[in-house]
Amino acid sequence: MFKKVLIVEDQEVANLGITQTLEGLSISRFEFVTYCDEALQRLKKAAAEKEPYDLLIADLSFEKDHIRQNLKNGQELIREAKKLQPELKVVVFSVEKRAKVIDDLYKIYGIDGFVSKARNDGKELRNTIGKVFEGEIVMSREILNAIRNVPFALNAYDLKLLELLAQGSRQNEIQAYLKDHQMQPHSIRSIEKRLNELRDSFGAKNNVEMIVICKDIGLI
Repeated sequence: MFKKVLIVEDQEVANLGITQTLEGLSISRFEFVTYCDEALQRLKKAAAEKEPYDLLIADLSFEKDHIRQNLKNGQELIREAKKLQPELKVVVFSVEKRAKVIDDLYKIYGIDGFVSKARNDGKELRNTIGKVFEGEIVMSREILNAIRNVPFALNAYDLKLLELLAQGSRQNEIQAYLKDHQMQPHSIRSIEKRLNELRDSFGAKNNVEMIVICKDIGLI
């Protein structure tokens, strides 16, 4: 089992649950920090002393206070931690529900497991840590099914259309933006056509419903 664990979490209640989970796995050497910058410094210090952590458990979002932080969220911490220690195992423990965001954690940031903060999350966290230790990449069936519904074929042009639409831009304003940024096609007719195609792809009745769907799955 893992010998040395670093937990990055700013909620005391969550920390109590994590403590119970780790003790149940007979992991006795673990440390808590509440800031991502401090976590990275501890990772660097441990690596320099040839006593690296072998598991990082991290939340994604942290409450802001008067202490200025260079690393703004868990994603930035994970990115820097992996640069420092590529073999480090990472489990994210978060309330995040957006499928695209979670999928990016695996594909872009290289995490090994994701556990949703919810009822019975202690059991899921324990099972996930055990499987990650055995070398598995752990993704729950619920998350996997949600990710399968994300239309990854969307390109930069499509995402910009959706983003502008979500901001309340009208078609003439979208056209002006596309022209200014040399994005093709930018005719009103082409914009209308692509929005119709996107609504069909999402199974949305109108633009409002399409934007709601996109926000739910973390595309915008």
